[in-house]
Amino acid sequence: MTDIHPTAIIDPNAEIGTGVKVGPYSIVGAGVKLGDGVELMSHVVVAGSTSVGAGTRIFPFSSIGHQPQDLKFKGEASSLEIGERNVIREHVTMNPGTEGGGLMTRTGNDCLFMVGAHVAHDCQIGNNVILVNNATMAGHVSVEDWAIVGGLSAVHQFVRIGKHAMIGGMSGVEHDVIPYGTVTGNRAKLEGLNIVGLKRRGFSRDMIHEIRKAYRMIFAEEGTMAERLQDVIEDFSDNEPVMEIVTFIQSDSSRRICQPHMEDAA
Repeated sequence: MTDIHPTAIIDPNAEIGTGVKVGPYSIVGAGVKLGDGVELMSHVVVAGSTSVGAGTRIFPFSSIGHQPQDLKFKGEASSLEIGERNVIREHVTMNPGTEGGGLMTRTGNDCLFMVGAHVAHDCQIGNNVILVNNATMAGHVSVEDWAIVGGLSAVHQFVRIGKHAMIGGMSGVEHDVIPYGTVTGNRAKLEGLNIVGLKRRGFSRDMIHEIRKAYRMIFAEEGTMAERLQDVIEDFSDNEPVMEIVTFIQSDSSRRICQPHMEDAA
């Protein structure tokens, strides 16, 4: 039921599901769990306390589950949990968690991690997320469902990226990005809403119009942010996407919210 190449090295204490394929010169460590139908192409290394969900495919020269790039890491037992049906392309690196971040790095299901993407310690990646070539997540980053991080972008530690957000290529993101938002630049600024993404995912024209109205209210010049959020709550309390934005902004965070250029909020 499994297909293990003769040159692959599989630790006898690793757990291998049914239908797993392990290609030439790949290495699977003692604490690794490979779910049903997982495929490691060739020259893949999976180490540590790492679980890989069913149907995930990992391409050559990826390094999955080795110790974090964190000088505070002292060898504490920590884990990396990869969801189902992910595609992890060449040279991707993913690290387990640390004591300071809950000892767990986690990715959801149906994500695409393109060439050279990096998921650092204690990151929490949602479902259907795309990290484009060489996108790098520092420690403790949270990326919610359906977000896309463009190529050659870098996300600062502890930053939150909301659902359906779009990070433009070559961006340096040091502040939280609201759900449905688009940011670009170094340092990244909020450019507006991810309209293209919303259309592709089936949001109606009326819904997009309502989200846009709420966005303009939130980032208007008049009043404080708290006052503007209260106005939005009163006007859009039955609009789920808008309330997701409000909740995101109101949540505790160590980073500020990424703000637009003033002309973009007009």
